[in-house]
Amino acid sequence: MNGAESLVRTLVAGGVEVCFANPGTSEMHFVAALDRVDGMRCVLCLFEGGATGAADGYARMADTPASTLLHLGPGLSNGLANLHNARRARSGIVNIVGEHATYHRAYDAPLTSDIEGLARPVSAWLRTGLSASGIAADGAAAIAAARTPPGQVATLILPADTAWEPGNGIVPVPPVPERARADDGAIAAAVAALTSGEPTLLHLGDRAVRDRGREIAARIAQKTGAKLLAMQANARIDRGAGTVPIERLPYPIDLAIGALKPFRRLILVGATRPVGFFAYPGKPSLLAHPDCETITLATPEEDQIEALERLALAVGAIGEKPRIAAGPRPDLPGSGPLEDDAIGRVLGALMPEGAIVCDESLTTGRNFFALTHEAAPHAWLQLSGGSIGVGIPMATGAAVACPDRKVINLQADGSALYTAQSLWTQARERLDVVTLIWSNRAYAILRGELANVGAHNPGPKAIGMLSLDDPAVDWPSLARGFGVEGRRVETLADFIDVFRHALSRRGPFLIEVAL
Repeated sequence: MNGAESLVRTLVAGGVEVCFANPGTSEMHFVAALDRVDGMRCVLCLFEGGATGAADGYARMADTPASTLLHLGPGLSNGLANLHNARRARSGIVNIVGEHATYHRAYDAPLTSDIEGLARPVSAWLRTGLSASGIAADGAAAIAAARTPPGQVATLILPADTAWEPGNGIVPVPPVPERARADDGAIAAAVAALTSGEPTLLHLGDRAVRDRGREIAARIAQKTGAKLLAMQANARIDRGAGTVPIERLPYPIDLAIGALKPFRRLILVGATRPVGFFAYPGKPSLLAHPDCETITLATPEEDQIEALERLALAVGAIGEKPRIAAGPRPDLPGSGPLEDDAIGRVLGALMPEGAIVCDESLTTGRNFFALTHEAAPHAWLQLSGGSIGVGIPMATGAAVACPDRKVINLQADGSALYTAQSLWTQARERLDVVTLIWSNRAYAILRGELANVGAHNPGPKAIGMLSLDDPAVDWPSLARGFGVEGRRVETLADFIDVFRHALSRRGPFLIEVAL
């Protein structure tokens, strides 16, 4: 067997069963090896950003890494934006990037580039293979790195000759470390904050914001009078009826500052310190009140659930019964305009149990989260790193990970245009995804940012740079061109009817919602 086959067999033996690929010449021996190895599902993506975004969505739902296959430095560069999002979501990915043969790099062929330099900012682990005899061991190390808590991008650069020369067979994956235990001093500091009499916030992220962590945190809040708040952007929240409802830190800078203003103790549990998404003239970068003390109970790398259990025991919260979202589901709006809040109520009323919501709504969907607390139980995945264009690929990867669950992609139209090619992958793979395009024909979020940064009284050139209506994108036609059925709706009644139809069938479906 050659090096490529030894690598693929090692990936499969190590539990990496999906490869999201956009290969080129230097990766052809890896592609050929895929035919000779059972157990690896190959998903072709038309753009590398679609492959990396799909690997992110897959990892968020499967809790195990997929691999990518990208073509040299330019292919990696096309995928970097969604690798950035994956890094922020702490998604485990075995990111395989083809490279020229080791001896060919010296001749500066047209596609030669500094692949390690390109990969380093998004990779927690990075290695260039040196030999076919060692490439399987490199792959095993990459799997272990991708699985290292809390999950990370591991980039393995695969020179062509390390793929075509003789390899050494399957290499077992090295042991992966457990999540570290939170320090006893962190527990004591959190207890002191919770019993200080000062307004205290438990700020949750990573595993703490999932169902079990949120339940324990809610018991602590019930006992101590603390409040709960999730990070603004979360890789995954399992929520809906039967779970503890939680709000998120708002995105707009003034609303975020206002939400944190009352608190003088801030306890981070799997969350990072709240900072502004951007710098704004005259406004702080750190969003908590200047007099607020920040305590880290458990970092994303640490065992947040175990830390919360110890904290609950320390404050006597074990027997508390927190409020859960008990229903009933939101009522369908009977009439009225097709506006944001009405759409949110439709989502809450019709979302099927077990749905996976991939949210890249940005402006339109800002209130959808609050309107769906009582919806049927579901998972909610968000844009985590701020690099737009993840929604359609993330939904693609989530659908591959969970073929028995309906995926609903809440998608801004401007960011959808970055990776619309992923609709083709959904059609090719017969994935059960409903894509809802919020068609306001603008980069609407940037209109608000003009005011936030103090760029007042914008003229026609500035407004024109944020507009997508000349010409308008015909989303149903675009979807059909990629093999996906598409419809446009302009009234609330039509949206309800078409959304119901899309949920009742299997396979990809796109609805352009005219706003």
